[in-house]
Order: sequence, then structure tokens, then C-alpha cells
Amino acid sequence: QVQLVESGGGLVQAGGSLRLSCAASGRSISSDEVGWFRQGPGKEREYVAVIRWSGGSTYYADSVKGRFTISRDNAKNTVYLQMNSLMPEDTAVYFCAARTSLFQAYTYWGQGTQVTVSS
Repeated sequence: QVQLVESGGGLVQAGGSLRLSCAASGRSISSDEVGWFRQGPGKEREYVAVIRWSGGSTYYADSVKGRFTISRDNAKNTVYLQMNSLMPEDTAVYFCAARTSLFQAYTYWGQGTQVTVSS
């Protein structure tokens, strides 16, 4: 079993930055694909970014490309989401999730961390 805990959310002005952390426990997630997702007020959950396996290939939603960076520190069993140039439309609850195979749904989810961007 894997437990994921997000942290680092908060209130920030437009143009500011935050770094979210997704800390895993229970086992190493160095070989997992880990994604960040978000759900804004009145919106469906959407994909934000993903980092694959220990090699670290990364992919981003068009809405955050060039502003957000996903990374991982396998020694700390943690995945990060650096968010720069934040905009009010980035306001959402941000979740991290992990899966061991592209052919599986994301199996493990954190509880989420709130990010609020004021204009």
C-alpha cells in the first residue's frame, strides 16, 4: 500500500509561485508514474502533469506548460510541482496520484491541497 500526502498549497497573488509536494510512504514510488491533478470550483478534475518511472519523462497539460514543472526526488520518495506565474484560473484543489502501469487507473491518491490565486 502507498499513502500519498500533499502539502505546500496556500494563498498567493497572481504572478506568484508555489511548490507542492507529494510525499509517499509505505513503499518506494521511484518506479511509479506520478501525476498531479486539480479540481477547481464547480469543475471536473483535470490532469495537470505527470512524471514517468525512474527515468523521469514529463508531460504537461497545455494550460500549465511553460509555467509548471514536475520533478521527483527518489531519495525522499517525493514528487514536486513547481508552479510559477500563477493565475486565478489555477485556483483548485491539487491532488497527486500514483500508478505502477500505464494500463492501470491511478491507484493511490492523496487528500489534496488547496491552491488559491488572487487577482
